[in-house]
Formats: sequence, C-alpha cells, structure tokens
Amino acid sequence: MILKKLAIRFIKLYKYFSPLFGNKCRYYPTCSTYAIWEFENDNFFKALFKVTLRILKCNQLFKGGIDYPVVTKKIEPVYKQKKVIYWYVPIKKNKFIVIKADDGKR
Repeated sequence: MILKKLAIRFIKLYKYFSPLFGNKCRYYPTCSTYAIWEFENDNFFKALFKVTLRILKCNQLFKGGIDYPVVTKKIEPVYKQKKVIYWYVPIKKNKFIVIKADDGKR
C-alpha cells in the first residue's frame, strides 16, 4: 500500500513537470495516466510490470492508439450507493477494462 501511494505521488509529480518536455505519448490514455489507473486498480508488482511494458512500447516502432488498463478483479455487489471513480467494463470472467468516470469538474 505504501509502495502504491509512493508510485502514484511520483507519477503525479512527473505529470506536473511533463508539459515542459512536450506531448510525446503515442497512446490514449497517456502512459502516466495509464500508470496511475493501473496502480490504483491492481497489485503493485502486476501494475509495475504492465506499466514498464507500456512505457517500453511507447516509441516509433509501435503504432500506438487506445489502450486502457485491463485488471483482474472480483466484483462484489454494492448495497450502498458509493461514489463512482472507475467504470469496469467486463471482457472475460473476472477481467475488466478500467475507464475513469467523469468527475464533473469541467
């Protein structure tokens, strides 16, 4: 849990300074956004592995495009209304595509 929070803080710090380097990501969502979503929804080591692969693919040799994180999760029924942060779109049994819900702050 501490490693996840530390990784997310480091990525948010990078996102703060990244406009100085220009927009070079070939994917949507960007690699840093993908990393935050992955760390928030998967265990630390799986997320680290997937983020590392994504960063290695973010170059001229790969086409790029839309690439949402895919997580394995067991979803329990919700009996109390909760704030929606992420939408989990099912693709296989216990495998979901993660999409960030709109927070309405536009």
